[in-house]
Amino acid sequence: MMKFLIAGFLCMLVDVAAFAPSKQNLVGRLGNGVRETNWRIYNIPPPSEDDSVATKEFSDKEAPPASFYDLQINSARAARLAMKDGYKLLEVEFPPLPANVLEMDDVSAYDVAQANLGLAVDFSKFFTEDGKKVAIMLPDEAEARIAIENNGGTDIPHPGVVISSLRKPDEGDDRLFKPEQVFLSLFGSGSGGSVKPIEDVDIYICLVASAQELPDIEELSKLDPDKTIILYNLKLDILRGDLGAPAFPSKEFQDRFLSEVKPVYYLRTRQYSRSTSKPPFMVNYQGCLFRSYPGQYQTLLDTGKGRYRRVLGSGVRPALGQFKEQLTQALRDEGVLEEEGKTMNFLRTGYKTTTWWEEERPDASDNWM
Repeated sequence: MMKFLIAGFLCMLVDVAAFAPSKQNLVGRLGNGVRETNWRIYNIPPPSEDDSVATKEFSDKEAPPASFYDLQINSARAARLAMKDGYKLLEVEFPPLPANVLEMDDVSAYDVAQANLGLAVDFSKFFTEDGKKVAIMLPDEAEARIAIENNGGTDIPHPGVVISSLRKPDEGDDRLFKPEQVFLSLFGSGSGGSVKPIEDVDIYICLVASAQELPDIEELSKLDPDKTIILYNLKLDILRGDLGAPAFPSKEFQDRFLSEVKPVYYLRTRQYSRSTSKPPFMVNYQGCLFRSYPGQYQTLLDTGKGRYRRVLGSGVRPALGQFKEQLTQALRDEGVLEEEGKTMNFLRTGYKTTTWWEEERPDASDNWM
């Protein structure tokens, strides 16, 4: 049942409220109003991509997508603009399924992977219209075979698009299980030559890679340095947290490779709770961090009335602790949350509000920001 439900979402791409804020009234929940804003979501077409100034101004205040259809158009435009500016390593990140589907108990990692594959195929079509050839790269042969089987048994889901894998066997090696590859992955010793570029491909789109498989993408970038590689819904913020752990790449991998990856379309929602000394004693609030290249990172607060309010825009990506504080301060300004003083704020946030990879690192690139 779940497979058919997800397939319906991907095939229809109807105007579902996948990224729209909730319509639950915050006034009723909190007893205080959240100010309406002059910043609203309008259906304004983007300017010509040749007008860099107008494009930047539009992207700085671009609204989150109201549907997967809008998302595909906007994310492809953002990626194309970044490619025109010379970036080769790009990140596209957003929830691959509507929020109400992701919250279901029976949604598995397999369902999410299938959703990402369907979205990646549709995303690729925008580039084939420009005459480019696209390869959708799964981590290994086994996952590529599953993707092909679920795509009707063909590795060409659309003219100019091919489904393949980062690691490919040597000619004549038809083993299903390759213990040497598992050993190399666990100890970060590279692929042993099994990562191979694809001839005549212009863009690689990498899906469902784990932290242990990210070095294969780095190897591909070295083998084919003139091609664009898009890390598509890999949840890099989570994978970075695994770096440095036993059997995972070292933290230096962030400085060497992941910091070079440019987030061109980034939408991440966050939910928070905060206790108060007055009724209702517990305030639940949420927002999203949104960026569409070449625009700013926007901190957006869910007003609870089906709209987002733009709290702040920044040319530098805020740390997650800073993002939370920006939302919290917006609610303080509205009188929804009370001022508590420096001591209580310190007890809530702690001494450290950034993760290690969000801190300034001398050997890291600023591209990821």
